[in-house]
Amino acid sequence: MTTSTSTPVSGANVELRIGGMTCASCANRIERKLNKLDGVAATVNYATEKATVTVPDGYDPALLIAEVEKTGYTAALPTPRAPAPSDASGEIPNADGIDDPELASLRHRLRASTVLTVPVIAMAMIPALQFTYWQWASLTLAAPVIVWAAWPFHRAAWANLRHGTATMDTLISLGTVSAFLWSLYALFFGTAGTPGMKHPFELTLAPSHGAANIYLEVAAGVTTFILAGRYFEKRSKRQAGAALRALLDLGAKDVSVLRDGVETKIAIEELMVGDEFVVRPGEKIATDGVVASGSSAVDASMLTGESVPVEVAAGDTVVGATVNAGGRLVVRASRVGSDTQLAQMAELVERAQTGKAEVQRLADRISGVFVPIVIAIAVITLGAWLGAGFSVTAAFTAAVAVLVIACPCALGLATPTALLVGTGRGAQMGVLIKGPEVLESTRKVDTVVLDKTGTVTTGKMSLIDVIAAPGTERAELLRLAGALENASEHPIAQAIATAATEEVQTLPTPEDFANVEGKGVQGVVDGHAVVVGRESLLADWSQHLSPELVQAKGVAEAQGKTVVAVGWDGQARGVLVIADTVKSTSAQAISQLRDLGLTPVLLTGDNEAVARQIAAEVGIDAVIAEVMPKDKVDVIARLQAEGKTVAMVGDGVNDAPALAQADLGLAMGTGTDVAIEASDITLVRGDLRSAVDAIRLSRRTLSTIKTNLFWAFAYNVAAIPVAALGMLNPMLAGAAMAFSSVFVVGNSLRLRGFKSTSTDTTS
Repeated sequence: MTTSTSTPVSGANVELRIGGMTCASCANRIERKLNKLDGVAATVNYATEKATVTVPDGYDPALLIAEVEKTGYTAALPTPRAPAPSDASGEIPNADGIDDPELASLRHRLRASTVLTVPVIAMAMIPALQFTYWQWASLTLAAPVIVWAAWPFHRAAWANLRHGTATMDTLISLGTVSAFLWSLYALFFGTAGTPGMKHPFELTLAPSHGAANIYLEVAAGVTTFILAGRYFEKRSKRQAGAALRALLDLGAKDVSVLRDGVETKIAIEELMVGDEFVVRPGEKIATDGVVASGSSAVDASMLTGESVPVEVAAGDTVVGATVNAGGRLVVRASRVGSDTQLAQMAELVERAQTGKAEVQRLADRISGVFVPIVIAIAVITLGAWLGAGFSVTAAFTAAVAVLVIACPCALGLATPTALLVGTGRGAQMGVLIKGPEVLESTRKVDTVVLDKTGTVTTGKMSLIDVIAAPGTERAELLRLAGALENASEHPIAQAIATAATEEVQTLPTPEDFANVEGKGVQGVVDGHAVVVGRESLLADWSQHLSPELVQAKGVAEAQGKTVVAVGWDGQARGVLVIADTVKSTSAQAISQLRDLGLTPVLLTGDNEAVARQIAAEVGIDAVIAEVMPKDKVDVIARLQAEGKTVAMVGDGVNDAPALAQADLGLAMGTGTDVAIEASDITLVRGDLRSAVDAIRLSRRTLSTIKTNLFWAFAYNVAAIPVAALGMLNPMLAGAAMAFSSVFVVGNSLRLRGFKSTSTDTTS
């Protein structure tokens, strides 16, 4: 994975992949170290494990890597992204954590420590299981857990010590090592190793002889619980690159190139600027280019958000990864590889993810204060006992007891259990939450930006009105128009045909069907010469709309709707109005978002008229329309610059960069994989009310985590004076650990009773 680091770079951003970080404070430490270098400005993101560094001209990246390594972490220049997946399966290695060495190491440590720790805790807590040499069996089982499985914590604690800081890792390492070393002393030099030694089930506050007590179950239990939390957090974090993989996978994998008038299929990587290639109906356009010949309707909604297919003909530009929904096209490639709009959008997503504000883990913030205080109390306890004339053994027993009881086992359960229950309840309601950082964002959100197509609306073209000319029956108008459009592949034609089928049931088969490029279709249906399409197509047949139809057409188009004219037997017979329709639950969802104290904003690539119409229908005041993907990112960034904390709800590829840029990204599960991967929360049901549930559930889960963290510390803090007075026995330490853990789990389980605001949500 290591790449050459000896080539100086011009004044620009250098990206480094950072390894070995265990918490947000690690990222802050690296960032401070890099920013001390002359001419260097660095931002380190713990979530994506990347550092973005601005350096002067000619700066050698090797200097940056060396500086990171001095801090105790690893760094490397990222492997350049290939234009196509590097293996036969189309998968990008390690994009989602598969075969990731660090994740695999955590998984192995967790599995081994779980198997070894369960019997250690059982023997310590259940006197009936304490056979003659049970304490030595406990040592045999616990030693690998405390030394090998907990090694990442010890290594991080050592790095913290060298830099004069304290984090969660410091607390874990200090407590487990203290418990282990004292247990070794008690076993080899005290009386704890005596055959038949028992830990009686006594929850009494009385001075005890420390040399008779072992704390192996505390050390092993803490290690296992914390490892479980770290593993699930790391696995979730490793999936950050999946958004980029999903974007790149949208593109075509091969293309039919015209060379000397002959079609030749080649891999997309071999396509050159200036090559002409063929795109048949239903195929993806291979790359950005200009139509050389042919005409068609192109579905560009995945990139532009525009719900109406775009008509293209010779001379028009087209974008790679969009879908040819109509006729055959020949396109001349104008941009390939990393220059295409799709590749640039992938870059936008990556940049937005890397630049996302990092949320400090609450446990680390508490640990930064708690650890120095605990160490100080332990030192004071040692000095006080020695000063009072007690033996060295008694003094060290009390001091070590302070360190042992201060290592809160429940802290390892506080976040994972609440997340497990909260996310499980969310999944039942169609809300998938990706990680703990998401919860912090939901608490602060005050503005929710909503994509229109597929989020507030259905995202599909539907027939919403039929206006017949005087003397023409509605059913006949639909029957003849639907029969002709049923033979067309155009999305608007299919919307008309679907509605006609639902209303008329059986449609006749047209004869002499013909597609008139860029205008519509014509043919013979039940002996009638029928024309369906633009007003200009009917005019070509001397069929002109009546004043009433012209007025109806004008009103519909002013609202951003698409109007199709229908005529037969020499006369215009009516118009059909097609549009993307609002979801039935969207207005209720907007009202509920307002009740949560959020300001809704409609952000769309559609035209202004459509956006205003939809916004008025659902109760949104702020509208930003006719924006391209980069503009969406800029809008989110501008709102953030104004001091707002922004949630973004979207479903399309065009929304992915904005979802990544937003403080909280919510993707409709009915949308594209790219949007889902770039988001923080996925709304499986495609119902906007799920966004309300997601925010409420996330806030409730965050509140539960904070309560858990408070009590995880509180139980142990309350026991510190007991330990300092020398009255802590192993059973009391184990009971404190067990009781705090039970409380945390019980408090988390209360999330199972969370209710949705939607009356039709399944539970």
